[in-house]
Formats: sequence, structure tokens, C-alpha cells
Amino acid sequence: MLLQQVKYLIAKEVKLEMRNKYALGGILLYVVSTVFVSYLSFKQIINPATWNALFWIILLFASINGVAKSFINETKGRLLYLYTLVSPQAVILSKIAYNLVLLSVISALCLFVYTLFVGNIIQDLPLFLTTLLLGSFGFSSLLTMVSAIASKTSNNFTLMAILSFPIMMPLLMVLIKLSKNAIDGLDLWDTNSLLILVFLNVIIITLSYLLFRYLWRD
Repeated sequence: MLLQQVKYLIAKEVKLEMRNKYALGGILLYVVSTVFVSYLSFKQIINPATWNALFWIILLFASINGVAKSFINETKGRLLYLYTLVSPQAVILSKIAYNLVLLSVISALCLFVYTLFVGNIIQDLPLFLTTLLLGSFGFSSLLTMVSAIASKTSNNFTLMAILSFPIMMPLLMVLIKLSKNAIDGLDLWDTNSLLILVFLNVIIITLSYLLFRYLWRD
């Protein structure tokens, strides 16, 4: 039952996205333009620490812009309609799943354009891609829940920006460390950091699953 509801809601998200193609196009344009401005600013190969920090800054802001509309753009009538049809767990899981796909596409585009203009200095590509995928999962689950909280206020976009950065710091710290290891090309993967990253993702998705029902009632 829950799986069927999730599939139905994901299909709804895809249909709504197809009707508002300008939103996705705007995010992709933001990624390309930001990377191009960075290229014009440096015009030379930058050191690994700067390369890594700049990449995650661009991806972070693109992720916030991409996920912000999850609940903020939902009308009260549509939310009330969903409230009578599906469970709150199905709503939050479908939003997270859809945003995971969206952020995976944004991450792949960001990495492609970034390496194309700024340069590719990644020594261990499998580790970097693994980190990027786990980061997209963490961003999607965390920002989706923050979007749900922010949608309950009048200044929702402002509140989402304020709430996002502090609670994303632990996740970002691990992502930056792992991606730096991939750039440096260390022979051994940092298993502890990978486990911490997986553990953080599990905690985020579990808390979202358990706590969203109380937010949904309001």
C-alpha cells in the first residue's frame, strides 16, 4: 500500500515538473552560469582545496534552489487533497525520492560543466562519484524536510536558507573530506568517513519518516 502511494506521488511530481519546465531549466542555467563565472574569475588551474570548496558551494546552492519548491510551492488545496488520500510517510518518501533523482541530475551536470571549464583534478573518480551520490541523497532528504518546515511560515524561502546551513554542516564536513581524498588520489578509501556519511543519511531519512507525520497534521 505504501509503495503504491509512493509510486503515485512520484508520478505526480514528474507530471508537475513537466508542466513547469522553466523551474528545472532555471536551476540548470544557474549551475552552468555560476561555473562559467568561476572559470572567468580564475582562468587557470586552481589548487585542490579551492577546487573542492568551490564545487560544493555551487552544488549546495543549486540543491537548495532545486529542493526549495518541494513543499513551498504546494497549494493548501492540493495538500488537503493529498491529506485525504495518502499517508504522510508516502508523501515525505516520494518527495525525497524525486528530489534524489533531481539532485543526482544536477550533481552530474555540475560535475561535467565544472570539470569542462575549471579543469579535472580528480585522481580517484569512483570515490568522488560515490561521495557525490551519497551527498545527493543526504541533501535531498535533509532539504526536503526543511522545505516542509519552512512551508508552514510566511517567510518560507528565508527560513529555509536559515535552517539549511547550520544543520547541513556535519554532512558537508564529511563530504568535503571524502572528496578531498578523491582529488588527492589516496590509495585507501577512508572507510570510517564513508560509514559516517551513510550513518548520517540513515539518521536523516529515519527522522524525516518518523517526524513528518506530526508536521503533516498541521
